Order: sequence, then structure tokens, then C-alpha cells
Amino acid sequence: MDSIIEVQRQTHEEIEHFERALYTLLSKPQPTHETRLQTEHKASQILDRVSSRAIALKNSYEDQDARSAEIDALSARPDDLSEFYARLGKIQEHYAKYPESGPSGFELELAAFLDVTADNIGDEEYEDDDPIALLFSGEEQYGKYLDLYANHTAYNNLKHIGKRLGYLHYLDALLAAQTNEVHLELPKECRLGRDYELYVKSLHTYLTSFIKRAQPLLDVETQQRDAEAEFDKKWEAGETGDWAEVRQASAPSGEGIWCAACQKLYSKQTVYDAHLTSKKHVKATAKQASSDLPPSNPNGPSSSSVAENGSSQQSSAIFKHRNAALYTFLCTRLLAGLAPVLNETKSNVERRFSLTAREREQELLEQSKPKAPPPPSSGVNGENGAEEEEEEERIYNPLKLPLGWDGKPIPYWLYKLHGLGESRHAFGMRALGLPNTKHFHEITRIEDALALAEKLKREGRNEIFEQETMEELEDEDGNVYNRKTYEDLKKQGLI
Repeated sequence: MDSIIEVQRQTHEEIEHFERALYTLLSKPQPTHETRLQTEHKASQILDRVSSRAIALKNSYEDQDARSAEIDALSARPDDLSEFYARLGKIQEHYAKYPESGPSGFELELAAFLDVTADNIGDEEYEDDDPIALLFSGEEQYGKYLDLYANHTAYNNLKHIGKRLGYLHYLDALLAAQTNEVHLELPKECRLGRDYELYVKSLHTYLTSFIKRAQPLLDVETQQRDAEAEFDKKWEAGETGDWAEVRQASAPSGEGIWCAACQKLYSKQTVYDAHLTSKKHVKATAKQASSDLPPSNPNGPSSSSVAENGSSQQSSAIFKHRNAALYTFLCTRLLAGLAPVLNETKSNVERRFSLTAREREQELLEQSKPKAPPPPSSGVNGENGAEEEEEEERIYNPLKLPLGWDGKPIPYWLYKLHGLGESRHAFGMRALGLPNTKHFHEITRIEDALALAEKLKREGRNEIFEQETMEELEDEDGNVYNRKTYEDLKKQGLI
């Protein structure tokens, strides 16, 4: 058995090493979202190990008997060092037997954290088997966005929901939870159903799971326990807003007339008398008589049985509705913390709705490609750096599309919509009596085309209106000439 004092010393040392590794990990720069999230997951794992060792250390210090017994054994007599030398002999024997022993399990564990740091996070070899990427769906994009499509479908399938919402309107409804309880605008009959309870539980499970994966350093479980304690106080005090009315409406009073055959409680005598002649009651009475059960008592059972049955029904109904109210309250707190992510999710959905199918496919292909590591900077002179910046700023535009307000090529569908470079544009130019030259290629409005023509005339550039220079022709080799030059070269036999 190892010495308890040595175990405590070793545990203190391991905690100190983990704290240093945590500092080394968090002090590295995190340039991208992926590297930041990977670092946070590593830091969370280190904190879990520090926490487990701290708990073990606390328990060992609380075991005063074992510690006192060992201290007494070592200090029984000041002149008796036999116990000390016996332990020293065991240590020397171990190292004599294993003179070149490899690193311990703790050293290997610590090296695993220090090897995978911000220095090599992002390398192609590391991305091939990145365990963090496997935690997220494609829609979540490495924890950047929420994937609420399944919850949206469950929401629209609720009974008595009234108006069903599109996905964007559903996200707006969740965003409104920052100032009000989520889905409190739903009708009472909808929130009293079993479907709503299952839906809000599923929503709570997903939000909790997403926070644990996307924000691993956040102690969401402690926050949820505090929120549940706050809800309990409000529930007992009747301060749960509209849920307090639901609680009162759903709770039976426990008073009325009990029908033993139908196993049902009737609130009024007239209602009870009317049901005695119904087929359901007659059939239930006959079944009760054939099974040798006590006969139905029109005057109702004893007050104690009525109270017991009413109390059971009341507690069951209140518990069911309390669960729905609790998970609604917890989801509200989670959504308030996820408001920035929810806003980013909405923006991403709106952006994707504006893309064509071809552009969406291209985006998916770009996301699936591994990121190339940045080229090493030479740092010899400023010219190389300027060339690299120029290459980065160069825009890929093989179709030669016009640039939009953001400096990037406009979508191809917008290019076709305006009729740029198409027969529609050429027909419009002929109708205006203007040449279809390159000066007018990106003009889409009639007034703009006329204004440009007047400007060109004022500048003395009337040659663009000459038919022989207006048209451009292409030879078999792909060379482009105006009509006059083309005809001259063709007469000379050069084309």
C-alpha cells in the first residue's frame, strides 16, 4: 500500500502540472473559430482532471485516521529509523530493477494535452481525424449555428397550435424568449397537452447538448440547477405568470359525486343523475356486477374515498403541467444565453435562402475541401509581402461578371435577370438607336444608356456610332477585330 502522504504529495504535483498545461494552452492565440473551440475542449478536459484530483485530495485529507496512523508509524521513536529505511529500501529496489523505466501514465496523459495545442491545431493531418468536428452536424457548422429543424417540425405538429410558422418565423419566436417565456403565446389547450410537454423537453435536451459542445467551458448544469431552484420558488408562490392560471384551471376541486362503475367524478348532482340512464353507465354497472365488484352507489362513496381520488387526480395533473412549465422556464434561460448564436443562425438561413441551387452546391464543395496551410512568410523585403496581399485580394471571376456593392461578382442569376450580354440587351440597344459596344455592356436602365451616349458625344467620341467600328468579329483562332479591320485582313488573305 502506498504512503498516504506520498499520494497526497503526488496529487498536489499533478494538479500543479495540469494548471501549467492549462496556462500554456490558453495563452496561445486563437485566430479562427475552429482553433478556439478545439482549445476550449482541451481546456475543459484538463479542468475535469484537476477537479477529480482535487476531490480525491479533499477526501484523503478528511481521512485523518489513516494519515495519523502513518505519521505515528514514522515517528514512533526518534532514534528508531527502521520504518524509514525499510521504505527507502523498497524505492531503491524498484529503481534498481527498472533502471530505464519509461514515462508514467500521468506523464503520457500530460504530453497528450501539450502536443495538441494551438501550434498544430489546423494542420491537415489533425483535421483528418478531428474529434471535435464529429460532435456537430453539417447544419451546425462546427458550433457556429443551431440546427432546430427537427424542433420546428415538432412545434408545427402540436395540437391546437393554430397558426403554423415557417422556419424563420420560428427562429423569431425563439428570439422573443429573451424578454418573455418561450411559446407563452400558445393557447392553453395546446400547452396542456402531452405533445407540448414532449416537445419542450426535446428542445431543452438539444439546447443543453449544443451548449456543452459549442461552449465547453460554460458550466451549464450549475446554471440549470440554479434556474430550477428559482422556478420552484416562483411555482410555490404562484408567480409563474400564465402558468398559475393553467395550474388552477387544471386542478380538480376534489368535491363532487363519484360513480364507482364508471370510475368518474361528477361535479354536480344533475350531471350525475343524467348519466345514470346512459348506455355507458348501464354497461359499466353490468360489468361490475358480473365481476363481483361492489355495486355502484348513486349517493357516491364515502367522503374519504372521494377526497383520496380527487387528490390523486389533482396531484397528477399539477405534476404534468409543472413539468411543462419547468422546461419552458429552463428553455427560456438557455435561449437568452444563446441569443447571439440564434441571431447568427437566422442570418445564415436568410443568406442561404437567397442562393441558387448551384451556389449552394458550390458552397458545400468549398466547405468540404481541406484548408491549405498558409504559405511561410519570407520577410526578406516588402515586395514579396505586397505580392502575397495582391494574390489574396484577387477575386475569382471566370465569367467576368460585374462587381456588386461588396466588391465581389454579382450572382449569375442576377446577371441573367438584367439581360447583361444577352440578346435582350442587344435588342434594347438597337431599339434606342445606340451601338452595343463595351461602353454599354453593364448598363440596364434606358435613362442611363441615353445619358452615357450624350456624354460620349460631348467628349467627341462619335466614332463609336459608326457601323464599321461598332461591330466586332472573331476569326478561327479567337482573335477579335472590328468590322473594318476584319474585312481588310480578309481581303489581304491574312485571315
